[in-house]
Amino acid sequence: MNKSPHIAVIGAGIAGLSCATQLQEAGLKVSVFDKSRGPGGRMSTRRGDDWQCDHGAQYFTARDADFQAEVARWQAAGVAALWQPRLTVLGESDPAAVDPKIDRFVGTPRMTAPARFLAEKLPLSLQATVQCLEKTGDGWRLTTAEQGKLDSDFSAVLLAVPAPQAVPLLELPAPALATLAECGLMRGCWSLMLRYDKPLDLPFDAAFVKKGPLRWVARDSSKPGRGPEEVWLLHANADWSEAHLEDVPGEAALLMLAAFAELGAPLPKIWMAQRWRYANTEPAFDQMFAWEPQQGIGLCGDWLNSGRVEGAWTSGRALAQQVIASFGLR
Repeated sequence: MNKSPHIAVIGAGIAGLSCATQLQEAGLKVSVFDKSRGPGGRMSTRRGDDWQCDHGAQYFTARDADFQAEVARWQAAGVAALWQPRLTVLGESDPAAVDPKIDRFVGTPRMTAPARFLAEKLPLSLQATVQCLEKTGDGWRLTTAEQGKLDSDFSAVLLAVPAPQAVPLLELPAPALATLAECGLMRGCWSLMLRYDKPLDLPFDAAFVKKGPLRWVARDSSKPGRGPEEVWLLHANADWSEAHLEDVPGEAALLMLAAFAELGAPLPKIWMAQRWRYANTEPAFDQMFAWEPQQGIGLCGDWLNSGRVEGAWTSGRALAQQVIASFGLR
């Protein structure tokens, strides 16, 4: 009797969690691995002693009908809500109004909440850094930095990680997929979290910035479900971040604070910097996912599908559907 398929999903961001959820709902056994201390990937929140700040993905939109239904499920569970900030564009000849018809959602009470909600029902191994994939006669074997070679054999392995992190895992067992991942140009982003003693007197809660080092600023505490503390988030643009990627945090922070001061902001009480080495794919692919059924290995992620939270979720779901079909399930 053939063993029931067991699928390994590497990466517990939204793409990996979406993929694993769909596989599990189809009756497949799933194990999810992630090198971090918690699920969510770039849907991430940094927490201080008495404050928090979303320092990765800032919000998400929902255009795809299936993702709209998923976001409605998240809202019903209390892990997502509509965010309606005073939003503008700065740095152009005239500040432009942002399309009011676009709904922007955030996780509640923090951006990690949807990922944690999805992860609750999944077998998830955290702080498990997968370093090697080996194809054997019984399937796939994984080796992690923390536990060495794992005992389980997997019928398929699906990578939901940034393209540069996928390349070394794929070079030997799946060179065609490694070549695809090598084409995924992912650029860095400096993120700066700011805590103030009192609300800032600025005429916006969030802004797309079209000049200087910044590309986005937001009053994080204006998001639903947050506390009373005045907290702001600054994201640098990709070109500036790449040019300053190896700066020490203090140097990058001073330059970003100076740019924020030009927008009318004072110095914060506390700041924390985060360097995202793999933040955005430019340009993002449009092929949704990649799957080699003969080998039983595949790729999903936002870098394969529009570069957004919605793209990550739909990419993971689409790969799962293809894997399910490959195993003769529906």
